[in-house]
Amino acid sequence: MKIALAQINPTVGHIAENIRSISAQIKIASKKRCDLIVFPELSITGYPPRDLLENTEFVQRNLKALQELAGATGAMGVIVGFVDHRKNLPGRPLANAAALLQHGKILAVRHKTLLPTYDVFDELRHFEPAKENKPVHFNGHKLGITICEDMWNAPGFMPAHLYGTKNPVQTLAKAGAEILINLSSSPFHRQKSRLRLELIRYHVKQTQRPFLFVNQVGGNDELVFDGNSFALHRDGQLVAQAKAFQEDLIIVDTRHNAPQAWEETEDIAEVESALILGIRDYMRKCGFKKVVLGLSGGIDSAVTATLAVRALGKEQVYGVLMPSPFSSRGSIVDAQALARNLGIKTHVIPITPIFAAYKKILRPAFKGLKENVAEENLQARIRGTLLMAFSNKFNALLLTTGNKSELSMGYCTLYGDMNGGLAVISDVPKTLVYVLGRQLNRLHHVIPEASFTKPPSAELRPNQTDQDSLPPYDMLDAIIEAYIEEGKEVGAIVAAGYDEKLVTHVLNTIDRNEYKRRQAAPGFRITPKAFGMGRRLPIASRLQH
Repeated sequence: MKIALAQINPTVGHIAENIRSISAQIKIASKKRCDLIVFPELSITGYPPRDLLENTEFVQRNLKALQELAGATGAMGVIVGFVDHRKNLPGRPLANAAALLQHGKILAVRHKTLLPTYDVFDELRHFEPAKENKPVHFNGHKLGITICEDMWNAPGFMPAHLYGTKNPVQTLAKAGAEILINLSSSPFHRQKSRLRLELIRYHVKQTQRPFLFVNQVGGNDELVFDGNSFALHRDGQLVAQAKAFQEDLIIVDTRHNAPQAWEETEDIAEVESALILGIRDYMRKCGFKKVVLGLSGGIDSAVTATLAVRALGKEQVYGVLMPSPFSSRGSIVDAQALARNLGIKTHVIPITPIFAAYKKILRPAFKGLKENVAEENLQARIRGTLLMAFSNKFNALLLTTGNKSELSMGYCTLYGDMNGGLAVISDVPKTLVYVLGRQLNRLHHVIPEASFTKPPSAELRPNQTDQDSLPPYDMLDAIIEAYIEEGKEVGAIVAAGYDEKLVTHVLNTIDRNEYKRRQAAPGFRITPKAFGMGRRLPIASRLQH
C-alpha cells in the first residue's frame, strides 16, 4: 500500500478551517495515487479542545463535519481524528476517536484506550477510555489503529506504568494487525522527537510490524507541536520522516522500503524553531498582527525581540525604550543597537519625570520610611503601564520578556514587567537564554555582544545586579531543573552537590511565588515541566521544605 501521513496544523475550534486543510491534503494524496491517508489525533476539532467539549453544538459540528468528509471520499481511504458520541452509557458521553472513511462511508471507528491525566493532559475530564480495540480491515489488510497515549505505556521501555500492563500496540499485533498506525497530538519539549523514535523502535522490535506515526504540528496556546511524523519498517529501519515544525505530507510505500537516516535537529535549534512557530501561530490564531515589547539592553528582551522578528517580520514588531534614573548608558546603547540590527521601529520614553511625580504624591504617606522594593516596583509598573498603552493604541500584543529562572523565584513585578499577553521565554532558564541568543546570532550578529557579557540587572536601584537577590544562574537553574522538571526534593538535590541551605531557600521561594505565576501571561512549553497548565499548585499553602 501507498500510505500518506498528513502532518497538518489545525486550529482548535475552527472546524471549517481544519476540514479545508484536511480536504486539501486528501486531494494531494489522491493525485499521488495513495491507497490511504492518515491525519493526526483530533484533527477535525484541533488539540487540545479542553472544555470546548462541554459545548454540545461544538461536538455536533465536529460529527457533521466527519459525515460530510466521509461523503466526499472515494477509493482512497482516510483515517481522521474526531470527537465521538458514545452510545453505550454509563460513563462519560464522549470519546477521543479515529474514523476510517472510504467510498462515501464511515467504515470503522476506534476509540482511544489510554487517556492521559498528567502534566498538560486532562483527557479523563471529558473522554471515556475504550474497553477494547480490534484491527480494522482495509483493502485486504488489517490495520492496528492507536491514538497518541496508546503507544506510551510500554513496560520494558518507559519507566512509569500508569496503566498497569495495558499495551494497546502489542494487543493489536497479537490480534493480527499487519500495519500499526498511531494518530498523535504529541506536544514538543526538548529531546522529545528522539524519545518517540526510540519508543516506536521498541514497539517494532516487540511486534515485528511496520509502524506509522503521524503527529500534529503548530502552536495551540502554551503547547507547541513539532510534527516529526515518521514511519519504520518491520525491521526498525526508518523509511520516511516529515519535516519538523512545519506542515508536511510524506508517503510510505509498504512494498518498497528504502531505509534512510534519521535527521536529528540540534537541541537549541529545536527550541528556536518551537518558539518561533509558537509566536507565529499564537498571533495568527488569536487574530493579532503586531507585537510590542520593552527593550532594556539585556539578553532577555534581545532574545524575545529577535524571535518575534523571525516569526512575524520586522514591520510587525515595536520596541519601547524606557530609561530610568538608574539605567546605564550601555543599556540604552545596546537596546538601540539591537533595534537597528533588527530593523524595528522604536520609541524612547524616559520614565524619570513620571517616577518623580509618583514619589512626590506618595511622599506624605511614606514619610520617614526608607526607599525599598516599593520604589523599585513603581518603576517596573510605570513601564508596564506605558507598554499597555502602546498595546491598546496600536492593537499590538504585548510580549513579556521574563525567563523561567526569574518566574521561578518571583524575580518579577506584578502589573509591571509581567504585563502582557504572551510570555515567550517563560519556560527558558536564564542559562539557556544565553545559548539561545548565540543560536540566534549564528548567521547575523543582531544581538550586541554586551548583552551577553555584562552582568544581568533589573536596574531599579544604583549598581544593582541580579545576583544581589538570586544565586548564580548556573546553580539556580540546576536546582530549578531538579525540582520542577525532575520532581526531586531537598535531599536528592543536596546529594548532587548543592548546599542544603541554598536548596531549601530556592524551593521555598519557588513555592511562595505561585501567586505571581497564576497571574502570568501564557508561555510556551519547551521543557518537560513548565509553569502553567501542566503544574497546578495551591497558592494558599504552608508546605515547607
